[in-house]
Amino acid sequence: MIYTVTFNPSLDYIVSVDHFHLGDINRTSEELLLPGGKGINVSMVLSNLGLDSMALGFMAGFTGQEIVRLLEERKVKSRFITVSDGISRINVKLRSDQESEINGMGPQIGHADIQKLYTQLDKLKKDDILVISGSIPASMPETMYSDIMRYLSGRGIRTVVDADGDLLMNVLEYEPFLVKPNDRELGRIFDVKIKNRDEVIPYAKKMQKKGAKNVLVSMAKKGAILVTENGKVYQSDAPKGEVKNSVGAGDAMVAGFLAGYIYGNGDYDRAFYTGLCAGSASAFSDELADDESVRELLAQMGKHY
Repeated sequence: MIYTVTFNPSLDYIVSVDHFHLGDINRTSEELLLPGGKGINVSMVLSNLGLDSMALGFMAGFTGQEIVRLLEERKVKSRFITVSDGISRINVKLRSDQESEINGMGPQIGHADIQKLYTQLDKLKKDDILVISGSIPASMPETMYSDIMRYLSGRGIRTVVDADGDLLMNVLEYEPFLVKPNDRELGRIFDVKIKNRDEVIPYAKKMQKKGAKNVLVSMAKKGAILVTENGKVYQSDAPKGEVKNSVGAGDAMVAGFLAGYIYGNGDYDRAFYTGLCAGSASAFSDELADDESVRELLAQMGKHY
């Protein structure tokens, strides 16, 4: 079973405005209301690709209830912990001549709420997959990622971590199955500027030396690189297409990687290309990647999942 954790889920209110004018009344030309959060995105793409998952995390208030309802519409199972202080956040994403975002705060998550999450994690079994991704609310410990990894260490659970900076580096000693930084995040971690895919490889291998088994690095239109636990390196340009919305593309890549890995019985070639095409399919669409769009891009590259 695949589990995802989203510490701070959101309702994403995405609006398009022709030539937005600051300080004036603007009318929308298009609106979308979607459940948001990195782990939630992974679960939704997994569902689109025919795989079940369980979305874990925290929700609060009427916005939290709407997140759950929207996930049910998309056939995504969830088991969010309800907290009493505050509401799940609303993130406003404005598409106009320039893209802008306003992200809400989210609810206050207390110690007792966190303990309920650990109780849920106790139900995970050997060979289950746990995806931990996204930001941590200010009310939670900064060590939340590494605390969870330490708690689950030695149980045979395959962990996937998509985070930046110390959140990512502090979990490497617990040997995550997969980490997925992008090239900018990787460059910040090692204080370098990465210009091309070849320059990614030595830094991905450094992350492996620190404990990561597989390192998948997304590079937007430059494609992606995977350095695997068996020493192989896969790299490719991104499929061709018009970018409409990059939000969630990295999450779709994680979901696609897992789908390719599972459908291919551990085949890293299928995992890599399915991840690459799922990420691109999301970038080429207003919503997250679906099965048809991923298959079309895989066919473009002479691959399948």
